Amino acid sequence: MTDLPVIGIRFALYADLMLITGLAAFSFHALAAGERRDPEIAALLARPQRWLCAIGLIVSALGMLVLTANMQGVDMLAVDLPMLLTMIGETDVGTAWTVRMIALLIAAGAAWQARRWSSPVAAIMAIAGAVALASLAWTGHAGATEGLPGTLHRASDALHMIAAAVWLGAILAFLLLLRSLRGAEQVARIARSLDSFAATGTICVLVITATGLVNAELIVGIRNAGASLAAPYGQLLVAKFILFASMLALAAANRWRLVPALGASPVDGDARAAIRAMRRSLVLEAAAGTAILALVAWLGTLAPTS
Repeated sequence: MTDLPVIGIRFALYADLMLITGLAAFSFHALAAGERRDPEIAALLARPQRWLCAIGLIVSALGMLVLTANMQGVDMLAVDLPMLLTMIGETDVGTAWTVRMIALLIAAGAAWQARRWSSPVAAIMAIAGAVALASLAWTGHAGATEGLPGTLHRASDALHMIAAAVWLGAILAFLLLLRSLRGAEQVARIARSLDSFAATGTICVLVITATGLVNAELIVGIRNAGASLAAPYGQLLVAKFILFASMLALAAANRWRLVPALGASPVDGDARAAIRAMRRSLVLEAAAGTAILALVAWLGTLAPTS
């Protein structure tokens, strides 16, 4: 069986679980206490979560089926219940999958409380989403590393993904808020939220950078950097770094140019142009983040050197 189904499922899981985690966490780092209780904002952020949780459960179940078929060397339709139970009950990947499914069920249960959205509900979703996301550390290179280096690798990988989730979830949340803008007061509110995210975004970048360096050392190693660059793995890794740098450039433009312009727009009367510019920048940032997730899904199926 080709790696394409595996890559597709990995990409879908990364994107889905990061958005579940990031959207739920958004309430705590970008909204004021009163805004968290605003039913309109709560509904806006909670509405996608039901779909995301359902998609996560379906894709994760499909992923276990594809993984079992690959491990057994059979077609997906030939996988039977004993094969699945063996994979789930007797492997580390199976244990991680079980934890993921339980966490997603908890998140889905919280998502159905959207009409009574509150900080505790958002916290449950954020924690459950982060646990589900962290379980993916057992499905790539980190899962294959043994001993203490393996523990360090999985912890670093989990932190890497959670920091990325907070960043990507915030991008989606801001796009949703920009789409629903009505009136100068809401424009000022989203400008304040964007400004508040600056500190959180900086922490995310620092964590992503530090854990990315740890992961690169544990997977490739400085001594093997040259050999890796000659292989598809190293070339895709370079592409990932370039996309990450583009996200940093867009985030810097948002922070120092577009957010101040958006904040001043209700006063100078140019709100529509400021909103369009901010939306365009966030869409480009989201596109770069999506491309990075696709590369990460692919990288997890490749050997670091050839």
